[in-house]
Amino acid sequence: MEIGKTNTLRASRTTDNGCYLIDTEGNEVLLPNAYVTETLNLGDDIDVYVYKDNEERPVATTLIPKVELDKFAYLKVMDVNSAGAFMDMGLVKQLLIPYSEQPVKMEAEEWYVVFCLLDEKTDRLIGSAQIEDFLFTEDLDLEEGQEVDILMYKRSELGMNVVVNGMYQGLIFKSDIHKPVQVGDERKAYVKTVRPDGKIDLTLEPQGYRNVIDKATQGVLDILEREGGYFKFHDKSDPDEIRKVFRMSKKAFKKALGNLYKNKIVTLEKDGTKLIGKRNQVKSKQVPSN
Repeated sequence: MEIGKTNTLRASRTTDNGCYLIDTEGNEVLLPNAYVTETLNLGDDIDVYVYKDNEERPVATTLIPKVELDKFAYLKVMDVNSAGAFMDMGLVKQLLIPYSEQPVKMEAEEWYVVFCLLDEKTDRLIGSAQIEDFLFTEDLDLEEGQEVDILMYKRSELGMNVVVNGMYQGLIFKSDIHKPVQVGDERKAYVKTVRPDGKIDLTLEPQGYRNVIDKATQGVLDILEREGGYFKFHDKSDPDEIRKVFRMSKKAFKKALGNLYKNKIVTLEKDGTKLIGKRNQVKSKQVPSN
């Protein structure tokens, strides 16, 4: 039976307080009456989350926690006192983040990414905002171009720091961010480079000329049609303006215009771009890949 994780246990016996569940080694834990359903019979297996209550006694619940042991999560601080910050983890009991585990002092009502661990001294669940302490930089089983799951945990001067597949440290450079993002976002990303130091550079879009051009072309064409078939943007337009309007880099924008021009969908004029063809004329597959 593991504290801080979901366990599959068997209903063993009932008492006035609830139903005792047992694991394969004979360890028991109480499932309080509040979580015992009429359909639960002795001998049934049930999935429950096991943690320690406010009196440090192991207890089971059918509630689904917002974080489990050895996992990262984006949680809200409910209260702050002399012991530290207490975060909502979806249970009656809250997750304590001691001051020693706060790189920046946490404030009530704010949200932070934390890692859930078992405190060696007290054998209870606590959280830590020292995210890099729990990320691996060796034996990375990742390849360039691979799709991964990320959790954004900190902005930096370079871009957005992220947790990759719940294990590794990643970075999305500012130049590769073309849409609004914020700490706590969970989404798919793509491996751009696995660096010698074990850190990972990522992008939010699939890499490769064909992938970028197809998605960018679609976006540019959508806006061009929305603007009535003409807009003031062209291959000499300001990169910041392009990023603001099209949510893409100038490089991707120029490739998209090139694709539309090559397929005779637009004409490139001195002060803008004009739509002359139809959407179904776009044939991105004819664009050679690098």
